[in-house]
Amino acid sequence: MDLTKSLQKLRSQGAAFTHDLIMVPAAWLGAYWLRFNLGLISGAFSDRALEVLPLLIIVQAAVHWFFGLYRGVWRFASIQDLIRILKAVAAALAIDFALLFLLFRLEDIQRSVPILFGILLVMLLTGPRFIYRWLKDHHIDLRTGERVLIVGAGKAGEMLVRDLLRKSGHSYLPVAFVDNKKRRQGQEVRGVPIVDHCDAIPQVVEKYAIDFVMLAVPSAKPVQMRHLVELCEQSGVPFRTVPELDALMSGRVSINQLREVSIEDLLGRDPVSLDWEGIRSGLAGKTILVTGGGGSIGSELCRQIARLEPANLLLLDQCEFNLYAIEMELRAQFPMLKLHTYIGDVADQTTVERLFASHTPDIVFHAAAYKHVPLLEHQVREAVNNNVLGTCNVAEAADRHGCAEFVLISTDKAVNPANVMGSTKRLAELFCQNLDARSATRFITVRFGNVLDSAGSVVPLFREQIKSGGPVTVTHPDMERYFMTIPEASRLIMQAAVIGDGGEIFVLDMNDPVKISYLAEQMIRLSGKMPGEDIEIRYIGLRPGEKLYEELFHEQEKLQSTGHDKILLARHRKVDWGLLSTSMVDVQRACDQFDEACLMQQLQKLVPENRINQTG
Repeated sequence: MDLTKSLQKLRSQGAAFTHDLIMVPAAWLGAYWLRFNLGLISGAFSDRALEVLPLLIIVQAAVHWFFGLYRGVWRFASIQDLIRILKAVAAALAIDFALLFLLFRLEDIQRSVPILFGILLVMLLTGPRFIYRWLKDHHIDLRTGERVLIVGAGKAGEMLVRDLLRKSGHSYLPVAFVDNKKRRQGQEVRGVPIVDHCDAIPQVVEKYAIDFVMLAVPSAKPVQMRHLVELCEQSGVPFRTVPELDALMSGRVSINQLREVSIEDLLGRDPVSLDWEGIRSGLAGKTILVTGGGGSIGSELCRQIARLEPANLLLLDQCEFNLYAIEMELRAQFPMLKLHTYIGDVADQTTVERLFASHTPDIVFHAAAYKHVPLLEHQVREAVNNNVLGTCNVAEAADRHGCAEFVLISTDKAVNPANVMGSTKRLAELFCQNLDARSATRFITVRFGNVLDSAGSVVPLFREQIKSGGPVTVTHPDMERYFMTIPEASRLIMQAAVIGDGGEIFVLDMNDPVKISYLAEQMIRLSGKMPGEDIEIRYIGLRPGEKLYEELFHEQEKLQSTGHDKILLARHRKVDWGLLSTSMVDVQRACDQFDEACLMQQLQKLVPENRINQTG
């Protein structure tokens, strides 16, 4: 037992011992007072009572200690404690009055006084103990602090309540648990009772005067978290959650580092089962290039790859600050990592060629892309130059330098595209898929929906609008999008690099899409406000290039299952390579001449399924 616990135990025993010492004279004098009908005690009897009192105190204290009255904890006072007190008091009384008979022949000691003394002493020793337990059992605590309800009485809940009780000052006072496992209900965890199931959160909050709810369910699925958050919102008190299970298991955070429930907790998806051994064996010891390595997806890819111990990790990004930030983070977390960072544009052939010639990467994750749909509608040349020609530059360099794998990170907006951004990503897909048949390099495409909290996405926008008091702007009440988290997207990309044979499009089965209006409402509620009351939701209409609904695959892409749960395979559409190569030359010339009309024509020709300016 550590020193702190030893001191706490000693302090607790000392308080109980002092209490019992005080009860001895209280019971002795009270017995005389009762014997004289609550009146004045006559002089001789009063003198004798005070004369023998020190002897009684010494004997009672010694016998109480001998019988182990201070091994028990008042919080859990029981019938066994009552029996122990009765034995101790009876034994001490026998010794007391044997000594009093030998010393004073019981002169000036009324015969009824010993009986009254024993009765009063038992009452005064047991009464406070059981009153204290009753107060604790009925959640009337003498300590100060916010009264806390903990949701989840599993390992995380036990760790949390232990940590809260250990802290001095007790700014949080754990009062009760709720848990859906029936076998746990009615039990206690570190003295805190499990009073009901989780659906009763609003009622429990009211019944026990709860000030704060802590969600201790780090492994809860998003649908479960949504339900718990709704219940917490109904209760009307603040709530927080413990960190994610991965963060707890890795030791990066402790259980008491509570955080606000995030939109990722509510809209994230059940994790896809991945072949981590296969991923590690496929990426470990390789030289890996991540283009767009400072972006949302690129930087998370770098974090995941760095844990797999690559031979070299190369980062290319044209944003100086983003590249600097991820470099500092990776060097701090992975000091042994061989990291090389380069500022550069993927559309710059000289930069790309020099990088490949210097390092000859084994695997390329091509995450560099412009992705802001309305902005790119009026920046056709830049969208094509970066998303199409930049992809072609990196893909052809990978082919020339014998790269084993090239993974193109694409988007659901490339399916029947209704905007410039989606059309450029679809053209990049077509180029890589068809280059695969003419190259020893395996070209693989990974396509997924919106990534929660990525740079430029709707989540940071809503967060800023809520922070400034609103309104939160939603384009259309029926607009829907597929969502996934940044870590999930990154893991899917790495899995594709391992299982792909070349030419495939890997699509994540993303379940049902989420309405953007629902996303806005949940983010407002998570901020502690009410949508429509505290924060207005304003519908502003579709912006240029936006669709109400996104799709994950083309009708002509025959979906097939893979060996991994919820990862689907879409076969690519072949095009005439001669036509595609000639068109790429025309696209390059149009970019050099800044001929956006010609670029639009090329997009229409090469991506005939696009529906630019036909949103809805």
